[in-house]
Amino acid sequence: MFKHNYRFIVALLLFAAGMLNYLDRAALSVMAPLIKQDLHIGDAQMGIVFSFFFVGYCLFCFIGGWGADKYGPRKVYAWAAGFWSFFCGATALATGFGHLLILRILFGIGEGPMGTTTNKSISNWFPRREVGRAVGFTNAGQPLGAAVAAPIVGLVGLNFGWRVSFVVIACLGFVWLALWLTFFRDRPEQHRRVSPAEVAMIAADRPAKPAAPVAGAQKHGVFFFVLSMPVLGVAAAFFCFNYIQFFFLSWLPSYLTDFQHLDIKSMSIVGILPWLGATVGFIGGGFICDALFRKTGNFLLSRKLVIVCGLAIAALCVLMTAYASSLGTAVTLITIASLFAYMTPQACWSLLQDIVPAQRIGSAGGFVHLLANLAGILSPGITGFLIQYGGGYHAAFILASILAVAGIVVMLLFVRQRKVDSLRLQAA
Repeated sequence: MFKHNYRFIVALLLFAAGMLNYLDRAALSVMAPLIKQDLHIGDAQMGIVFSFFFVGYCLFCFIGGWGADKYGPRKVYAWAAGFWSFFCGATALATGFGHLLILRILFGIGEGPMGTTTNKSISNWFPRREVGRAVGFTNAGQPLGAAVAAPIVGLVGLNFGWRVSFVVIACLGFVWLALWLTFFRDRPEQHRRVSPAEVAMIAADRPAKPAAPVAGAQKHGVFFFVLSMPVLGVAAAFFCFNYIQFFFLSWLPSYLTDFQHLDIKSMSIVGILPWLGATVGFIGGGFICDALFRKTGNFLLSRKLVIVCGLAIAALCVLMTAYASSLGTAVTLITIASLFAYMTPQACWSLLQDIVPAQRIGSAGGFVHLLANLAGILSPGITGFLIQYGGGYHAAFILASILAVAGIVVMLLFVRQRKVDSLRLQAA
């Protein structure tokens, strides 16, 4: 099966990385009710803890992307996975609010390179016509990791204590690290198990050294690309999606326990549903992107349609959740919102690959990921403040909906075909 399709093994490794990454990340939110009680932390303080993860994360989004361009994704991902797994396990040693803040910053540093290094790996290993599906499938591991976090972390925490759950997840991270070093190389031609036919097929659709992009990439530094309107437009849409994502990732378990009055065990089961919807959205969005590209022949239009429609439906469902009167209605709306919202990130990633030359995609992707993940600093903290002092979950859902609409507006204004063509012309 994998004789001429070794890139599918790469996709599985990246899928597993995303799953573990979000399992690690969601563990704190799942255990938040127990941690708040044990460490005597309030909602506003818990929001700050969630946000501080992204202090380290955002910085190393860019550093990780730059490192993937310079040293290759194999080394960068290996160091990142080892670092984040260690500090995930070290969370079990937290004794108070300040200690937890420091651990979350260090944990965020380790996870920062994940998104951009995944994108760099896909850029190296997949032909252009498969990019949408590849990004969609590999990133689908992220919401699936958040989905399994609820039952796995919740049940382990209930039976053995919240500290043990972080140690178990850390061990899984080190197992993945061993598999990554064994089976992955930076490029297909460097791996003895990849057939010459597969190397040729990938190179034909995604040339390793196209003349014009190299010239443009050398003539212009990375900031020429990342400060352009099309790239900033992608970053803004990504930011607005991330605000919703980190709102759900950080506060959904607490919403189900504190607002909907579920116990930890029930929350661990019900909390799976939105993330299963998100998984379907990630995979489905990638297939839809590639199908629209085949039908229209327009790469940019196919991605924009998915981003705009996904954010629009998500915005409506999030707004309706603010006024939902029952648990069933709220969970259904959040699940639909997650499904459509999660169609947008892989469209953003693959759109970025079409705008920026391959030689700059790691650094440019890292910078975009940095800007987009500023939402991770803002969303959990603002939500915690709103819950405790400013209108509760009702206000938090309304704000998330407004930002999704803002992402649509910026995408339509900034990411236009003529602007992208002009950028390419200047880079050539």
